[in-house]
Amino acid sequence: MFIHVILLFCFGFISSAVGETLTLPHDQRPGWFNEDGIVMAGSWEPLLFRVRRDGSDGYEPTPEQRAAYKREHSQEMVEQLKSLGVNFVMMHCYKGFGLGNERDSMADAVQFSKLCHENGLRVGVYVYSGAFGWELLFPETPEAKDWVVLKPNGDPAQYGSATYRYYWNRNHPAAQAFYKNNIVQFAVERIQTDLIHFDNYSVGPGHDANSIQRFRNYLRTRFNTDTLKRNGIDDVNTVLPPGDEAPIGFLRYAWNDFSCQSLADSYYEMGSYARSLRKDVLLECNPGGVGGYIRSPIDHGRLLGGGEAFWDEGRPPGVREGVLHNRIRTYKTARRMDNMAFAYCTTPLEMAESMAFNLNCLGCVVWFEYGKMVEKPGSDQPVSEALAPYIQFFHTRREIFRDTRVIADVAVLRSFPSQSFADHKYSQLTNEAEQTLIENRIPFQIVYDQHLKDLNPYRVLVLAGCVALSDSHIHQITKFVQEGGHLCLLGSVGIYDEWMTTRKEQIFNDVPLRQLTWINSASDLTSAIQKASHKGLSMDVQAPFGLCAELTESGRRRFLHLVNYHPIDPVADVQARIRLPKNKTVQSILLANPLRETDRSLHYHVEDGIVSFTIPKVETYEIAIVTYNDEL
Repeated sequence: MFIHVILLFCFGFISSAVGETLTLPHDQRPGWFNEDGIVMAGSWEPLLFRVRRDGSDGYEPTPEQRAAYKREHSQEMVEQLKSLGVNFVMMHCYKGFGLGNERDSMADAVQFSKLCHENGLRVGVYVYSGAFGWELLFPETPEAKDWVVLKPNGDPAQYGSATYRYYWNRNHPAAQAFYKNNIVQFAVERIQTDLIHFDNYSVGPGHDANSIQRFRNYLRTRFNTDTLKRNGIDDVNTVLPPGDEAPIGFLRYAWNDFSCQSLADSYYEMGSYARSLRKDVLLECNPGGVGGYIRSPIDHGRLLGGGEAFWDEGRPPGVREGVLHNRIRTYKTARRMDNMAFAYCTTPLEMAESMAFNLNCLGCVVWFEYGKMVEKPGSDQPVSEALAPYIQFFHTRREIFRDTRVIADVAVLRSFPSQSFADHKYSQLTNEAEQTLIENRIPFQIVYDQHLKDLNPYRVLVLAGCVALSDSHIHQITKFVQEGGHLCLLGSVGIYDEWMTTRKEQIFNDVPLRQLTWINSASDLTSAIQKASHKGLSMDVQAPFGLCAELTESGRRRFLHLVNYHPIDPVADVQARIRLPKNKTVQSILLANPLRETDRSLHYHVEDGIVSFTIPKVETYEIAIVTYNDEL
């Protein structure tokens, strides 16, 4: 795996490298994950950090804080979490204030993990935050001063307004060795954790000596001398990372790619070490949710191949001022990367969204710091009683969530060079295309550059704002068309190569017109896809704005998940059409809901391999379960 990481670094784009990932296939993941899924409780801050975080100039807890902290780690607390339906606890291990200073809390973590495991709870641990508490760490570990990420002016990159925390360089070999040998090993071997949580994967390399040298090595390896000279680089040894005021151009593009790859490399490096200690430990990072475009140094497309989960701590979903806010991009990216997404799920809508779009994970349903059960960090709101039936439903109806796959006819490409190098007006087109398909309930997936080599599951590929494509990308897309796929193009496509050099010839000239559709705006996308799909999409749901849908499958069942993002306004008489697998006939259609004790049988009509039915009403969440048999 070390060789694999070096190859990734040398070739720049992950799509150009070996397709291997650390993400475990489902049959190699621990059995409890597929069987039980995850309903999470969280409290992952060590005691000394809480003291400093909450306003003290020092790190000494009060007797009251010590007593509350002890209750948090008690048998009583575990029983309360279990009674809520929690089966997974995300807890503390190491925050970054020094091994000596955190020795006691790390010992507490060992004991609390043992208590959780004895009570049937799985455990994830927080092994680092991406920042360290220099006030305590530097006196204990003076060499850590060399691990700090520096800003262009030479100042340490600090953690927001927390002046006592500095970001450290995740690619610094001495820092990596420290965290591997002292923290990751402790988490796997002593705590016996089921999952490792690497936080704050949002800060890449900086202007420190290590980052500068690695960037120079990247330039030497990635580009030949002529290319460098053509772009104004005569001596790589004099190159410095571009600052915020640097002009848009080759050096900025190279830095963006290097930064994204550096972040991914560090995740792979730490995860590879953890897997050398135990092959089925799950890996998770927190780069934040999938937003409107790829923002260096975070490229979910290459980062998430390093594990099985990631965090989205963004705003809650819902319709606000006529705009549909959701986490669907996060969940769709997670599913395509075979990851689960962690999010705070504190309302029925958030739980419904996670059940519909996530991979076998309900999310974090409670924060229990100091033994006080509240919605999420920083909140004083108790856990809502309205969550109970949703949590119970997730546990009791495992057939709906276990071992399912997403059925998608359409893929939308998030082209890294187009989103990271080109004008933001192009990434905005991609974002608009995704939003249109979400709002119109089109069965689609988000794909990244490396997925272009495997487009067989899809019938339509949407290139919206994909202004920069490599020759390899164009070849893979052309092969998709030659094998019967259809292209929907929005905006300029492929007018640059992957380094924003203008192409002399227009691409896709040889694509038959019947397999290519140019559209003028995202609003035309839905009708264009429907026309291109010929025999019809796998899912067609007629409903007003605010109701979203996902179609999944497991065994002899297809599950149509319907989520109303404006639950105070229930949607009546939702018309649905589901395409059946070839040579299958419907046995039954049942309607399930966390708020009903029994499923309801639906009338249906089958014609030309499509089953049609009506869902009487969707308040927050409904699941239509289509069971089929082989035709006689």
